[in-house]
Amino acid sequence: MKFMMFVVSDSQPDSEQDQSDIDLWVDPLDASGKRVIGEVLAPPSDSTVVRVRGGKVLTTRGPFAETSEVILGFDILDVENLDEAIDIASRHPMARNGQIELRAFAPWGE
Repeated sequence: MKFMMFVVSDSQPDSEQDQSDIDLWVDPLDASGKRVIGEVLAPPSDSTVVRVRGGKVLTTRGPFAETSEVILGFDILDVENLDEAIDIASRHPMARNGQIELRAFAPWGE
């Protein structure tokens, strides 16, 4: 069962923040194959929003919505069930400083 795991915070963290404990979370999950991929995202100010209205492509620079929460990164997990995904998410360092959102992949075409 695959889950998208969003790493969310109330603000963009300081780039100087110690990231050493993230390796303690990532390394065993990568070795076990439970973490398929994960990346840190650029800040919301670097985003581009794409909309099509009246057949025209409209683009806007910056965040897609006014919100105080920021998606900092993501991981894709391949696990047995939601309980295992919750266990893995609860050990992520940002679970202590921000929040982790889990979403199961929906079956395509159903």
